[in-house]
Amino acid sequence: MAWNEPGGSGNKDPWGGGNRGGNNQGPPDLDEVVKQLQQKFSAIFGGGKKGGGGSTSGGGNAGSIGLGVIAAVLVVVWVISGIYIVDEGRRGVVLQFGAYAKTTMPGPHWHPTFIQSVEVVNVEESRALTVGFRQTGGSRPTSSTVGRESLMLTQDENIVDVKLAVQYKVKSASDYLFRVRDPEVVLRQATESAIREVIGKSDMDFILKEGRADITAQAMSLIQKTLDHYQAGLIITTVNLQDAQPPEQVQDAFADAVKAQGDSERVKNEAEAYSNDIIPRARGKAARQIAEANAYKERVIAEAMGEASRFDQVLTEYLKAPEVTRKRLYLESMESVLSNSSKVMVDVKSGNNIMYLPLDQMMSGRSAAATDSRRIVETLGASQSSALDRRARDNVRGRGER
Repeated sequence: MAWNEPGGSGNKDPWGGGNRGGNNQGPPDLDEVVKQLQQKFSAIFGGGKKGGGGSTSGGGNAGSIGLGVIAAVLVVVWVISGIYIVDEGRRGVVLQFGAYAKTTMPGPHWHPTFIQSVEVVNVEESRALTVGFRQTGGSRPTSSTVGRESLMLTQDENIVDVKLAVQYKVKSASDYLFRVRDPEVVLRQATESAIREVIGKSDMDFILKEGRADITAQAMSLIQKTLDHYQAGLIITTVNLQDAQPPEQVQDAFADAVKAQGDSERVKNEAEAYSNDIIPRARGKAARQIAEANAYKERVIAEAMGEASRFDQVLTEYLKAPEVTRKRLYLESMESVLSNSSKVMVDVKSGNNIMYLPLDQMMSGRSAAATDSRRIVETLGASQSSALDRRARDNVRGRGER
């Protein structure tokens, strides 16, 4: 009989340990406790009280069904919680009990929760690191120089202020997470070491002028070699030499030196340009004069040889007939002389008292001597013209007879 059933004593212990006020103070009955727990579970999962001995077996079956449902729900939740998706451009690093297990590619995957965990790493993101300066974000970005990083010593013992920017990506997600404690710190130290080594092997003029491309290429190679040695899981994409200048304290003096050097180069280039312009022209003029002199020499020699040959021929004819040859030479000489001058032929033996000389035509026609002479002869009178013609024919005939 339960302690609180009608007719029972109200002083009984709810655990069946006897009267409260009596001397029987024993421990609670274990069987009663188990039965009460079974009844409570049966009430929770739908099992009602039944009379007799069937109530205990019915409550036990209902409790088993409820526990199975809970277990199934927990299994489903566990399975669903193990599903994960790796986005494009990322890699999933799977850890089993904290140790690296594998790397998963983009797409859906599953792992047992509480046994394995996943770290997702972005391997396509381009990240940046600066040496020698820092950039501050905001609406108006600014940069500030970090002197302990930017000041470097050159091979010719000058100090140069160098600012370098490095862009990189994650090459191996597992190495990036587990090989080194802080990959960014390793990258910064490797970058500083590489750029200082390259700057220390170069002269200042080479750094400030034509050596920027070579410096960045050498620095990039050294940085990547160091990262691969430490297995940092990073790959360098670009290295940009943002600026390389003398320290601020000596920039004015260096600017003056650079300006003077620029003026020297400019004057030298102008002199070379003038030299390249005047020398070819002088050489061309000299070559032209030499060619003209050679042509003149050849012409004079040819003319002299021709004159000598003609003289030899004339001499031969002269020896054969001296008088005839002499007259022929005289006539040829007179013809040559008179053909280039104005002429007036006058017959002094005709007995004419009046003579007309067309002086105006004679003065204006010197340039055309042969034409003027014909015009002068035509202006003479008909009698004088005929007389002159007869006189000329007689003279020619007489010379021929002699």
